[in-house]
Amino acid sequence: MTTQSSQSAQQTPAWQYYQPGAYASANIRITPTTLADGRDFFYLDDDPEYVSGKKTRELHDPRHLAYRFAPHLDADGNEVPYAAPQMRRDPLTGDWIPMATARMNRPITAGPGATAKGNPLAARKPGDPYQDGEVPDTDYNVVIFENRFPSMVRVPGVSDTVTNVDGNPLWQQKMAGGRCEVICFDPNEHGLPADLPVRRLRTVVEAWAFRTAEISHIDGIEQIFPFENHGQEIGVSLAHPHGQVYCYPFIAPKLETELQHTEAYHERTGGNLLRDLMNAEIEAGERIVMRNHSWVAYVPAAARWPLEVHVAPVRDVLTIDELDDQERWDLAQMYSTLLKRGNAFFDKGDGKGMDLPYIAAWHQAPIHDARRANYRLNLQFFSFRRAANKIKYLAGSESGMAAWVSDTTPELIAKRFHELGPIDIDD
Repeated sequence: MTTQSSQSAQQTPAWQYYQPGAYASANIRITPTTLADGRDFFYLDDDPEYVSGKKTRELHDPRHLAYRFAPHLDADGNEVPYAAPQMRRDPLTGDWIPMATARMNRPITAGPGATAKGNPLAARKPGDPYQDGEVPDTDYNVVIFENRFPSMVRVPGVSDTVTNVDGNPLWQQKMAGGRCEVICFDPNEHGLPADLPVRRLRTVVEAWAFRTAEISHIDGIEQIFPFENHGQEIGVSLAHPHGQVYCYPFIAPKLETELQHTEAYHERTGGNLLRDLMNAEIEAGERIVMRNHSWVAYVPAAARWPLEVHVAPVRDVLTIDELDDQERWDLAQMYSTLLKRGNAFFDKGDGKGMDLPYIAAWHQAPIHDARRANYRLNLQFFSFRRAANKIKYLAGSESGMAAWVSDTTPELIAKRFHELGPIDIDD
């Protein structure tokens, strides 16, 4: 692969469906390349020198990696084909369960079980003995790339037809032909997402929109799920500030349940359940924790988690790529404020708060399902920390029966957020 300038890459973009707004067109430059094993990689630069083309990114990946889907040798020296990830359907629930065996080999940098010699999400460090990082350049703003150890991936030449496990029609199986991508929010591997400037988070929002627009047109994808796991207690294997985009070849169980209820509500009332829930929270007032021109954040009246906030756009929007420039800026501002207040939520006695473990989950309308018309974009942000020194464990009722028992009330969660800052956060 030859090195090319960011200017030439911009002239021949690798996308067809993403349409940048006025701000992104002038202030964010997307530069595509391909990693040594054939995976897609994108730089998203907001540094003016890179946006202008005065500086360019390194696009050549110097690692000697085999093609990602190449055959390999087994323990006996025999060549075997790449093992495409499989998924099986649970006959009791109808859920598809991907079997992500490749994840057993992924590097881990967080926690006592760390195995990696270096951080694969960090920028390349000249002279560093660890040179298996995923970023070709020695610096970056935001980058996106296909996961090296995906739980779902479409393998060329492998059929995705349904077959039966052990020949028994009770157990269906097929290739887990989805897609998994990683979004690194910042080159500072020791930083926190809550500490990023709003301008950088605005670039992250653009990354979510860019990938949603493009991946929506990949064959076999039914749902696009941008999300962020943060904190060792959540189970994060890489401590670098980053998120992921899972692209399912099915509708995930959580969204499927929501679609059933939003569709039934529409058939019964003619309304949009998510819009009516937001408006009802606004009318009630007590559980609203933040709002700006374009977004409303509230603790839902039936919150499950000891810290839970839902964020909804004021305007009816189905997916992130439908947001306009103002909505994307307002989202970056609200997300920044939410992360900061989340870190201050639990007081250890020193008034400094803590690095909150959390999951930020984007619920978007599915791609092809007709029920998408009655859905609505929303972010569900939650943490299983219930005190500065306590975690909510999902025990018998939650894990065994999915019957939730809350450790607090939504009103108390909202009251704590009200102590941390004003509801109106418009500049």
